[in-house]
Amino acid sequence: MDTAIHMTKKPQTPLAMNAQKFGLWLFLVSVVLLFGALTSAYIVKISETGTLGISLPSIFIVNTAIIIASSASLQLAYYFAKRDNLPALRIAMVVTGLLGGLFIWGQLEAWDALVAMNVNFVGHPAGSFIYVFTGVHVVHLVSALIFLAIMLYASFRLRIHSRKLDRMEMCVTYWHFLGGLWIYLYAFLAYYN
Repeated sequence: MDTAIHMTKKPQTPLAMNAQKFGLWLFLVSVVLLFGALTSAYIVKISETGTLGISLPSIFIVNTAIIIASSASLQLAYYFAKRDNLPALRIAMVVTGLLGGLFIWGQLEAWDALVAMNVNFVGHPAGSFIYVFTGVHVVHLVSALIFLAIMLYASFRLRIHSRKLDRMEMCVTYWHFLGGLWIYLYAFLAYYN
C-alpha cells in the first residue's frame, strides 16, 4: 500500500510588497484624492459664481517642459544606477535637482505674473485656486527635492547600486508622479480658463 501524499496544487506564495513602497503608494493615492477634491471644488466654484477664467501665465508652458526634462534626467539616473555607473548617476541626479529648483523658480515667476495681471490670492476665485494648486504642488516638489538630496547623499555612501534600488525606485516614482500631476494641473487649468 502506497502511503505517500501527492500534492495536486502548488502552494501559493503570499503577496508581499516592500513596506516603504506600499507607504509611498498610499501617500500618492492621498495626493490624488487631495488634488481631485481641489479640482472638483474649482469646477463647482466657477460654475456657481460664473466667474470667467484668467489667462494663464506663459511661464506655465516653460515649467511643463522643465518638469518633463527633470523626469527624463531622473529616469536616466535610474538607468545609471542599474548599471552601477555612480559618477553618471550623480550627475543626472544633480541635473534633476537643478531642474526641480528651476521649476520652483518658474512657479514664483508665475505668481509674479498673476499679481501683475491683478489676480491676487484673495478676491478672484479662479486666481485663488491657481495659487492653491501651484502652491501645494510646489510643497510636494520641495519634499521630492529633499528625497532626491537624500538619494544623492546615499550614492556617495555607496548605498545605491544595481542590487539595492528600492529607495531609488521610490524616488523616481514620486518624481514622475509629480511631473504627471503638474501636466494634469496645467491641462486642467488651460481647459477651464
